Amino acid sequence: MSKKVWITGASSGIGKALAIKFSNEGWQVAASARRENLLKDLNNQNPNIHPFPLDVKNEDEAKNIFQNIIKKFETVDISVFCTGIHDPDAEKKLSSEKIREIMETNFFGTLNCIMAVNTYFREKKSGHISIVSSVAGYRGLPAASGYCASKSALTSLAESLYFDFKRHNVRVSLVSPGFIQTPMTDKNKFPMPMIKSPEFAAEKMFIGLTKKNAFEIHFPLAFTMIMKLLKIMPNWLYFLLIKKGMKTVKY
Repeated sequence: MSKKVWITGASSGIGKALAIKFSNEGWQVAASARRENLLKDLNNQNPNIHPFPLDVKNEDEAKNIFQNIIKKFETVDISVFCTGIHDPDAEKKLSSEKIREIMETNFFGTLNCIMAVNTYFREKKSGHISIVSSVAGYRGLPAASGYCASKSALTSLAESLYFDFKRHNVRVSLVSPGFIQTPMTDKNKFPMPMIKSPEFAAEKMFIGLTKKNAFEIHFPLAFTMIMKLLKIMPNWLYFLLIKKGMKTVKY
């Protein structure tokens, strides 16, 4: 009997690549995103991928969609919440409206999906909830006040939920990618060191989600270890290094 996974943000980028990876590995995939036409295209090319259109900003809709998934699949083994937006040009201007939009999608959108599966996994007493954050959640970065804040919040949320769900035998994991070539990172106008393909990310995530048991899945390793070093670096040194970097890329 094939296993089942629910993936949000599945119409493009990491979410799409991950949906295809799970499908190719024989899993039944419930794929959610706002763009229904792109989900249908995925279904046409991969019969194991089933479209469940969803705007994650609507908590009631998230709950209804998950119930529809359960009706079709009967069970869900893993839920992976990949939804994320970023607008570096708008963030340079420090727009409260833009920051609120990013938080509503990245953080509260993910939270809405977690609330949709909350009771199901607690009562099932097994399963896995995975939250896709970013190394941008480690420290604040230029032109990313909303994005970094949303990812930092997701990282802390995952750490807190780890304890809450462990009591019910449910695994919670955190995914912290470096730069991945997606429509979102295409907006960046600065060099992105060690950038990898969505397929690379999907491969690393699939292994981490199904074959390993670590809390955090992070990649590429050389880049994420540098970011982890910045995370523990004294503020004065961190700010000095980032200031020099901003001059290099003409921020």
